[in-house]
Amino acid sequence: ASQVRGRIEREQQARESSRKVRYRASPAEILSRMNLVNADGVAVDEDRIMPVIARHAKLPYRKIDPLKLNADLITETTTRPFARRHVCIPLERLGSKLTVAVDNPYDLQLIQTLRDVTQHDVAIVVASKTDILKSITEVYGFKQAVKGAVEELTQVGPNLSDLSQFVQLKDVDEIEATDRHVVNAVDYIFHYAFDQRASDIHIEPKRENSVVRMRIDGKLNDIYTMPRNVHAAMVSRIKMLARMDIAERRRPQDGRIKTERAGREIELRASTLPVAFGEKMVLRIFDPEILLQDLDALGFFPDDLKRWVDFINQPTGIILVTGPTGSGKTTTLYSTLNHIAKPELNLTTIEDPIEMIFEPFNQVLVQNKIDLTFAAILRTVLRQDPDVIMIGEIRDPETAQMAVQAALTGHLVFSTVHTNDAPSAITRLLDLDVEPFKIASTLIGVMAQRLVRMICDHCRAETVLTAEQVELLDINIAPGAEARLPVQYGEGCVRCRGTGLYGRTGIFELMPVNSTIRNLIKRNATAEEVERAARADGMHTLRERAIRKMASGETSFEEVASMLGDKG
Repeated sequence: ASQVRGRIEREQQARESSRKVRYRASPAEILSRMNLVNADGVAVDEDRIMPVIARHAKLPYRKIDPLKLNADLITETTTRPFARRHVCIPLERLGSKLTVAVDNPYDLQLIQTLRDVTQHDVAIVVASKTDILKSITEVYGFKQAVKGAVEELTQVGPNLSDLSQFVQLKDVDEIEATDRHVVNAVDYIFHYAFDQRASDIHIEPKRENSVVRMRIDGKLNDIYTMPRNVHAAMVSRIKMLARMDIAERRRPQDGRIKTERAGREIELRASTLPVAFGEKMVLRIFDPEILLQDLDALGFFPDDLKRWVDFINQPTGIILVTGPTGSGKTTTLYSTLNHIAKPELNLTTIEDPIEMIFEPFNQVLVQNKIDLTFAAILRTVLRQDPDVIMIGEIRDPETAQMAVQAALTGHLVFSTVHTNDAPSAITRLLDLDVEPFKIASTLIGVMAQRLVRMICDHCRAETVLTAEQVELLDINIAPGAEARLPVQYGEGCVRCRGTGLYGRTGIFELMPVNSTIRNLIKRNATAEEVERAARADGMHTLRERAIRKMASGETSFEEVASMLGDKG
């Protein structure tokens, strides 16, 4: 224990030497570093130790949720040196009552000092030192960077052309006050997004301020509010990192940033759009651990996975993935291509834009400004001796015709279309003037998909469906039988930030094209006729698969109801 204590203190002192702050390793830190496990084999970390300390002190335990921190309250209530020295952070204020998180509930002198400093009735909650210090660094660091940027821009104007250009982000603890403030603020935002598993960062100009929002598990969350005059500087900084024209503010622009996180490369795709109060910047984050997954990690049921593997093992033909924007089509296709990629295969993708650069693929970017369209690129790719071709989207008759021709000439073609379900994809190809006999000859299968949030494993509980819920899902059961239909939900805990949901999984509707469906295609059958034939062959609809996910305890009733509403 003494060796662990010494190592922790040396690490903290090294990080904090420039700020003249010295920490004493707490008992919780020492225990968490000893790699102990409880009777269930679960690691004994600070999140398990601190609730015990809180119960002993007869105080509430609070897992700090970064999304719920009030940066203005924190920075207005205590100074950064005070917060770091005493390892405390204000969480909320209700009237004259101020709730403060501390790691040492037995420090009575600190509690009295907080009352004297804040001039409030202080309510103490217990949190881990790691969470408190991390929150202090991020909140005060970001606010200090923004404040410095405001002062800097007030003095020298918004010309940021001299900002140093780099993409290697510093660790949060390494960001010093001597760095340029706008650079710091952008780095803090990126680190925050990576920590919270955000898929998108929105930086939006408003009339009086600028708002930073992040999409986490499919839902947008307000994160920061900044002074209005910092917005243009931050957008310019990101433009420089993304190799965009910082002088062009009237037209939309696209760019990309490659950086590193925990030893792996992460790509961010940047997009600007002129809106009423300035330029809106959106960054989509592509983490290879999310975008390139094993097929059995995407959420397939075993029988669906077998069908999908049967699809992709065919030597020639067309495989379509359909669904709205944000339904996980890119992850499915990239993971599939990664699964089949071999040195002996020439695998080429045609994308608009390229979501993530991946070395085993030959990736081509559509550039409509120079007439480098999907169809034009595909025409050239067919002269490049391809084995597998992925077309980002079939959106016009020429591309559809070329995709069918590629399949007819002995290639395996993957692509996406925007339809609500799998049978409607055939109607979409017919609308794009593809001859029915060509569709019947080349189409291997269609997969429609959606994403739903999963129940958090740390706080799942069981309930039963009500009669109204059964009616909403249109489940055919005997009256009163809903009391025998157990489902699960998340009660909300520190891991899922009280939502009861953590991460997302796929819902899939797979339709193989058999002889019956081929005959229906040849005679221009409707999507309803095709669906009936596919269901007779064993196809399960998105609704059925979503209900099965709920019944198996992977997702909640609310998520299924929301998905079915989006589908409808």
